[in-house]
Amino acid sequence: MSASLFERLGGMEAIMAAVDIFYEKIMADELLVDFFSGIDMDKQIKKQIAFMATAFNGPNEYKGRDLRAAHRHLVESRGLNDAHFDAVAGHLKATLEGLEVPADLVSEALGIVASTRDEVLSK
Repeated sequence: MSASLFERLGGMEAIMAAVDIFYEKIMADELLVDFFSGIDMDKQIKKQIAFMATAFNGPNEYKGRDLRAAHRHLVESRGLNDAHFDAVAGHLKATLEGLEVPADLVSEALGIVASTRDEVLSK
């Protein structure tokens, strides 16, 4: 049996490091930062780590709402759309590349992220 993407990326430590850098990029992006106003970022980071671990076939520790429910209010009241989704995916790509993750693993991770677009954007 082949190793999961979670394992090939380096496990929990690697996911934690990537999520920290990822949110630094997001919080510096004028297009995205307003979506996080009033959010407890420590809690958000923990949720994101658990979500990515689960999405990349690591330990299933994600206890948050499903993606549609978690983002619906952002779509309806704040206009979350494809441009925002693309920006977030771009920050993940830049984060993984900056951590020197091999290109095939970056592509695999982005494919998983892309598969969530319709759920996140309530399409």
